[in-house]
Amino acid sequence: MFEEQVTRVKITSLLILVGMGSMLAAVSTDHWAVLSPRVEKLNTTCQAAYFGLWRLCKKTIFMVEEDPEWKGCGPISLPGDKNCSYFKHFTSGEEAELFEVKTQKEYNISAAAIAIFSLVFMTLGTLCVIFSFGKGRDYLLRPAGMFFAFAGLCIIISVEVMRQSVKRMIDSDETIWFEYYYSWSFACACASFTLLILSGVALLLISMPHMPRNPWETCMDAEPDTLD
Repeated sequence: MFEEQVTRVKITSLLILVGMGSMLAAVSTDHWAVLSPRVEKLNTTCQAAYFGLWRLCKKTIFMVEEDPEWKGCGPISLPGDKNCSYFKHFTSGEEAELFEVKTQKEYNISAAAIAIFSLVFMTLGTLCVIFSFGKGRDYLLRPAGMFFAFAGLCIIISVEVMRQSVKRMIDSDETIWFEYYYSWSFACACASFTLLILSGVALLLISMPHMPRNPWETCMDAEPDTLD
């Protein structure tokens, strides 16, 4: 592998590390979206919710004053008691809760499964990049680029599934949720998509055969024909 090519791979690896960190933060945390009911009166408690790929957390907040930019319960950063449940552990309850559980199970199982595929592709791409530093193994950069591009595509599909989950819950008349916003875990997932796609494309370009800078380089490097 040429020294210039090694330098390019190392620079691309830094982008990959940041993208991997962003993806791991997004997949392992619960702050993809925050849901809030309408607050009718102050000096009372209300319950907001936030969730990720694996569980939904509900936080009881005591509302003292109204935020002019936020008509719902919260913000979620206010102190309060929280209760988190993994989606597979939900039990039956009121009609609104049943709809919420069913909706979140359907969408989150799909989003989590796609995110797992993304992690698998990311792991395979990382292994290919590590082994490509060996002598004569630069051909591994091409599958590495494809794996990272696939990982980026999977995580953005997972993001879209979660976005549809939030939209369905807000639009439904069977739930209490009135306001929503996407939180920092969602932003990490979007950032990882951008970084992994760019890294994958960069590795594919680096792995392409070297093109001569001048048209006559090919003619100069060619071996002369010998006469019999």
